[in-house]
Amino acid sequence: MSAELIELGFGEAAAALAKKSVSSAQLTQALLERSEKLEPALNSLTWFSQEAALAEARAADAARAQGDLRPLLGVPIAIKDLLNVKGQPCTAGSNILKGYVAPYDATVIARLRAAGCVFVSRTNTDEFAMGGSTETSAYGTTRNPWDVERVPGGSSGGSAAAVAARLAPAALASDTGGSIRQPAAFCGVTGFKPTYGRVSRYGCTAFASSLDQVGPIARNVEDATMVYQVIAGLDPHDSTTSRRPVGDCLADVRAARDLKGLKLGLPKEYFVEGLDPEIEKLTRAAVERCRALGAEIVDVDLPHSKYGIACYYILAPAEASANLARYDGVRYGFRGESEDLQEMYEKTRAGGFGAEVKRRVILGTYVLSSGFHDAYYLRAQKVRTLIRGDFEQAFAKCDAILGPVTPTAAFRVGEKSADPVQMYLGDIFTVNVNLAGICGLSVPCGFTGNGLPAGLHVVGPAFEEARILKIGAAYQHATEWHQKRPKI
Repeated sequence: MSAELIELGFGEAAAALAKKSVSSAQLTQALLERSEKLEPALNSLTWFSQEAALAEARAADAARAQGDLRPLLGVPIAIKDLLNVKGQPCTAGSNILKGYVAPYDATVIARLRAAGCVFVSRTNTDEFAMGGSTETSAYGTTRNPWDVERVPGGSSGGSAAAVAARLAPAALASDTGGSIRQPAAFCGVTGFKPTYGRVSRYGCTAFASSLDQVGPIARNVEDATMVYQVIAGLDPHDSTTSRRPVGDCLADVRAARDLKGLKLGLPKEYFVEGLDPEIEKLTRAAVERCRALGAEIVDVDLPHSKYGIACYYILAPAEASANLARYDGVRYGFRGESEDLQEMYEKTRAGGFGAEVKRRVILGTYVLSSGFHDAYYLRAQKVRTLIRGDFEQAFAKCDAILGPVTPTAAFRVGEKSADPVQMYLGDIFTVNVNLAGICGLSVPCGFTGNGLPAGLHVVGPAFEEARILKIGAAYQHATEWHQKRPKI
């Protein structure tokens, strides 16, 4: 029975619970047992509690027995260890927050709780979401379920690995420069980054506030859509959230079978030196499948794409240096003991932050410092405007843009740890979407010769989530890549 239960996707679990063919407690128990079995090999979770998760599941079952008809009542979901869940630890993968227990729910958590979801586990993340491999976490490296000698991507590698390994039917994650889409591609699952401002960031531990966005990782586009529609919408706690109605596109996503009438752009800038030939072949095959589904494929230009990495790694560290100044040992989290205040600050940050976080905070402080602000930070903001303009011009010619999510498949653990620049270049196709504040989707599109997943990137204009979700769903309805699962 438990082997069948862990295979249920988010929507399938909701349907099974509605039919009362399974209880939330049974489903949650099966996921917890699998987590206990696989976690020594994967290290995808930072925390899970049988007692807490089963208490939520039993409460959901009791509510359903009393006539509660909420569609998602009792459906389990995993949460990236960056989002506050009242009563649970929230460490952001960092020693500096060990021992911190969230006193409140993030807005996305409050909305999932109101829908009746069960929070089954917390997933590992690069420290403060700074990384592309989930190797910088204070809780150790997460492994890819398709090959445990390889990384799952980052920073949401724990969420992607947990969904791929059937430890949860779906997971919440965050994306600052590709941290939902890249691990989704590496782990053969679906990852969705909504438009900036579409989902509240309140209660999400901040990395770079103008770039961070919360979104789902799931088995398929339909499941991702179900989670997205619960968490999206205006939030008075986050002044950057949009008043635009979210709308209900789930029926259209379920019905999507072709791409007739759509123009899909293919930028030459996405097929550059450094793109692995196997990834290029799989991406182009996916593009041809979209053409066969009725889409018109058109050439578009994104001339400033090549400046995206440099621009991102000025702006994101600058914002991180400001956001992480709050971790001073005074109010919560780790404290480096000293009778001298300045020395206490120094000991707290030296002992609490890992090497990658220190590197980015120092870089961010440098580019914001007197004499360098105009030369670096201000110029990067101007480049960001040019990158946004490129997308606007491209979308005047097409409905969405296609391309690879990553330049390579998942790399080996430790392969890029000593060379941060090589690690950063792995985000070459994803960071510009965050800089422009638009939406992006990663869907599985095949496997390399050594059995590693690849992802197709579907990028849409701001607040056109419904459009790219329908494109991704039509592609998935015509292919079976998203149905493959690792043998772990």
